Amino acid sequence: MWLLVAREPQANAPHWTGRRWLAAIDAVAWPLFWVFLLSQIDAPVGIVGPMVVAIALLVSAARIHRAVWVNHRYWFTTWRWGRIAASLFVIGMVLKLATGQGA
Repeated sequence: MWLLVAREPQANAPHWTGRRWLAAIDAVAWPLFWVFLLSQIDAPVGIVGPMVVAIALLVSAARIHRAVWVNHRYWFTTWRWGRIAASLFVIGMVLKLATGQGA
């Protein structure tokens, strides 16, 4: 027996001044970040390197389209992963202070 559960679609993002420009920067920055990380690898990457760059450019094109022309459906990647990184940083600082190794 199959049980299908349909999720509710995510609500549209709120609109504010400058959101389209920041979304465009966010849409391009993350794929470029992955290309930059790939360029830092010292080992030979063979065909994988150019393939990852091509995929990153395709993903960037799709993200920039959504960020600029369908802005109400674009959600910031920096905000999503920034909250996780900030949470991990705070947990690390609390643990450091709790063990007496903090400044």
